[in-house]
Amino acid sequence: MVLFCFLVDQRRTVRSSKPAAGICSRCGGCASVADMVTATRFCCVPVYRRTWRAIICTFCGAVLKSYR
Repeated sequence: MVLFCFLVDQRRTVRSSKPAAGICSRCGGCASVADMVTATRFCCVPVYRRTWRAIICTFCGAVLKSYR
């Protein structure tokens, strides 16, 4: 079962972002609305890809609110 954990990888990337009103509750940085892409790979072969929108902090990168 431990071998399976090393073969699966999930990456989250930002496709585009726009400034949003508000500040981060963790660090006090500015917030932005971003279109995110989550890609799940098995042995470097993409098996699942999902796009979603989220409000993220521009300074620390924390996801403050997600819209799935």
